Amino acid sequence: MAFRDEYEFDLLKNEAENMVLTELEEQLTSYPGEICRCNECVVDMAAISLNSVRPLYRFSLLGTLYAAQAMNEKDYRMGIKEAVSRAIEKVRRNPAHD
Repeated sequence: MAFRDEYEFDLLKNEAENMVLTELEEQLTSYPGEICRCNECVVDMAAISLNSVRPLYRFSLLGTLYAAQAMNEKDYRMGIKEAVSRAIEKVRRNPAHD
């Protein structure tokens, strides 16, 4: 049996991903200027954001509690907002397409 088939890795969840996607949607909805919203640009924004924040992976109930505690920390939430804002501007200035 293959390693990945032997364990339930699909149960791992990164709560930071949910937070980043929610924040990205909010910031793009209220973005004051022109910005590309094609799939490639928006997914780039999400990836750049996620690469600059601490992941919050969970698997068990204890992990869920840990993630919930971290998600409620003001500094963590502000870090998400700032990471998303920086990612939006980076992609706006340098989209992956012409």
